[in-house]
Amino acid sequence: MNAVPIALNKAAMRKYEDLEIPCESILASYVWIDGTGINLRSKDRTFDFVPKTHKDLPIWYFDGYGTNQATNVNSDTFIFPVSIYHCPFRRGSNILVLSDTYGYNYQPTATNFRKACVALCEKGEVEEPWFGFNQEFFLTTTDSRPLGWPPGGFPAPPGPYYCATGANKIVARDLMEAFYRCSLYAGVKLNGICPGTTPSQWNFQVGPSPGIRAADDLWMARYILARLAEEYGTVATFEPQPIPDWPGNGTFCYFSSKDMREPDGILVIERAIDKLSRRHGAHMNEYDANNGADNARRLTGKHGMPNVRDFTAGVANRSCSVRIPRQVSEDKKGYLEDRRPAANADPYRVISIMLRTCIFDE
Repeated sequence: MNAVPIALNKAAMRKYEDLEIPCESILASYVWIDGTGINLRSKDRTFDFVPKTHKDLPIWYFDGYGTNQATNVNSDTFIFPVSIYHCPFRRGSNILVLSDTYGYNYQPTATNFRKACVALCEKGEVEEPWFGFNQEFFLTTTDSRPLGWPPGGFPAPPGPYYCATGANKIVARDLMEAFYRCSLYAGVKLNGICPGTTPSQWNFQVGPSPGIRAADDLWMARYILARLAEEYGTVATFEPQPIPDWPGNGTFCYFSSKDMREPDGILVIERAIDKLSRRHGAHMNEYDANNGADNARRLTGKHGMPNVRDFTAGVANRSCSVRIPRQVSEDKKGYLEDRRPAANADPYRVISIMLRTCIFDE
């Protein structure tokens, strides 16, 4: 049975947004990854102090059965605060709290890949790894139709939409402007945004940042985007291939180590690419939420994407598995771009396997 859309009176809601709350109170939204490894959940609580770091906040819990992270007879699942962001929705001293999930035995849940990622980042700290992500996504209606597409049909083929202007090419720029500002207000290191290759597709870039920071920021940016889309009555989908035979959605990963950023770092970059080529299958298993199944529909060798079966690399070649940007090739130092991760990839998994392959030579 399909849910019936409900029209909310936004004007009536606005009457209550400026209600004063006790001056000693702040509102905190704990945000966590659920059992899908894709979707985010949140719940709120009130504190009578302003925390200076995430360590000032208590461990909390939720019904893990309702998020596919525990059984019904043993459902309490713990959330450990790991990072604090300013709340762009409530503002003031109110906060968003990125959190990890742990089972009743205090072991990481099946979709908690952050704990292992932190350990790898600490182990490889001497190499000063930096990461960034380019997140693609579609905006859709609540019944999964791409926003701005003709009812029951298709728009003109890709070409006029990327970084375009005009109401006949771009949809929801006001939503994306709100997202840009809300993310920066929250403390997410958002590097930029741009329209994608089809109507309703947009990109945003997070980082570059040392260690795990870019992954934390990406998850929080996804949460902020979902919340804003909710207010606009639309849905942000990270489905890797939402429309067959059209460009899909990826989460391109930018990676560099200290040696890559130094003179003649291009030689280190080329050695890293050789290592990546030898572990192509292992990386593909980590590069979407369903252990490779989603990317098989996206990486077909069409629409400027590589084929899932083959590893390729090149300078300024966006149809390759791994791209060396033109400026990096000319400067002989910098970073590489892995274009294989799907839009629903967990950035903690991406960072972890990049470190294991390029830094630890697994």
